[in-house]
Amino acid sequence: MSDSNFKNGPIRRRGIMLILSSPSGAGKSTITRDLLLDKSLDLTLSISVTTRPRRSSEVDGIHYHFKTKQEFERLRVSDDLLEWAEVHGNFYGTPRSIVEDKIEQGKDVIFDIDWQGTQQVRKKAPKDVVTIFILPPSMEELRSRLERRAEDAADVIAKRLENARNEIERWKMYDYVVVNDDLQRALGEVKAILIAERVKRTRSQDAIEDYITKLLQG
Repeated sequence: MSDSNFKNGPIRRRGIMLILSSPSGAGKSTITRDLLLDKSLDLTLSISVTTRPRRSSEVDGIHYHFKTKQEFERLRVSDDLLEWAEVHGNFYGTPRSIVEDKIEQGKDVIFDIDWQGTQQVRKKAPKDVVTIFILPPSMEELRSRLERRAEDAADVIAKRLENARNEIERWKMYDYVVVNDDLQRALGEVKAILIAERVKRTRSQDAIEDYITKLLQG
């Protein structure tokens, strides 16, 4: 049975929380962008809430859901965040109700978050989460990619590489590991993982049983 049958046909399934993580420069954001551009995959991007001031180029509800610190605290206290963190004095988090509504509708939601956020989401939604860690082909190539960006000073790049080593050591926390030595190959592997996870029996157990009952009665 094809993936499209599970997605739109007689067997209804729950959606997937597809989490991609990687050290800076390994290609996570590029792969996420390309997955979202592939309309046949019908993925929804998880849009974070943040207390960071909105930049002039940003649109509320597209880049982030911008909140005051009081609004963010209410979300956190009411357990309406799948994950959250404080970065440079600003708070970031993933709104729980929005994502869970999509999952209930059978929609797949993609996350671009780090290993700490991944662990928080897995703890709150263990049956719905699929995690993929993106690795660079080498530390030398990772350094070259960061340098080619021409966005950061040498000391910032050194700090990113130091953080990368710490992040890479967390690889065993993930369901899948993909080495991004070739973007198209790595993208293909991530797509294959998504398609396989969509037809996993446990995501459609009750619906499959109902379908088979009707099938055998025919």
